[in-house]
Amino acid sequence: MTDQTILVVDDDPKIRTLLRNVMEDEGFLVLEAEGAHDAMAHMSTRAISLVTLDIHLGTDNGIELARDIRRTSNVPIIMVTGKDDVIDRVVGLEVGADDYITKPFHVREVIARVRSVLRRTGDVAPPVETIASSAPRQNAHLSFDGMVAIPDQFELIDRSGSDCGLTSGDFKLLVIFLERPKRVLSRDQLMNLIGGPEWSPLDRVIDNQIARLRKKVERDPSDPKLIKTVRGVGYTFACDVRRTQPPEA
Repeated sequence: MTDQTILVVDDDPKIRTLLRNVMEDEGFLVLEAEGAHDAMAHMSTRAISLVTLDIHLGTDNGIELARDIRRTSNVPIIMVTGKDDVIDRVVGLEVGADDYITKPFHVREVIARVRSVLRRTGDVAPPVETIASSAPRQNAHLSFDGMVAIPDQFELIDRSGSDCGLTSGDFKLLVIFLERPKRVLSRDQLMNLIGGPEWSPLDRVIDNQIARLRKKVERDPSDPKLIKTVRGVGYTFACDVRRTQPPEA
């Protein structure tokens, strides 16, 4: 038996029962929610490892619920819906879903995707937080691909040992990626984590910051290997990150 807890959010009791049975057979703990109110109640009182979320929840909207969850948590979300619609898929991923399954589905596919997302996200993801609110953890140095970020000093040391001279805004964006390696982050999530204003699809501020950051951290900015674009969704930091304590003064 595992201590990983899956929250199944669906207004169809037959779907909830099906997913509950198959996941419990695999050793997961399972909680059920019919709508947004029950789902948020579970989120506020239990440590949830992953959420399966239907887009259509009767009077509730699964996209809005995903957005509400993302305001307080980075828990992995798999959208489960009966609509095989590209727009729904893209919108779901844009608001922070980690994967997408279309009904009717095969239960083995659901289990495979659940396990894949849990492996990719490291089981329980930390709460969403701005750079300012994560200050107590910023004493650690974050090392990646021969470079070292020092959050409490807003410094990035390059591969030759020199300070890269990042702006505070670009450094905040870098630390957001370093705190969440190998997670796909939408532009909406990035703006929220930075603490910036609401953005529209025409707003290219994140894309411009990414371009500047790539010039500082990529070995070849024209062929980025660290900050990768996930088309139609956002970006992901594809490199392993090692957290170390600074040397004693």
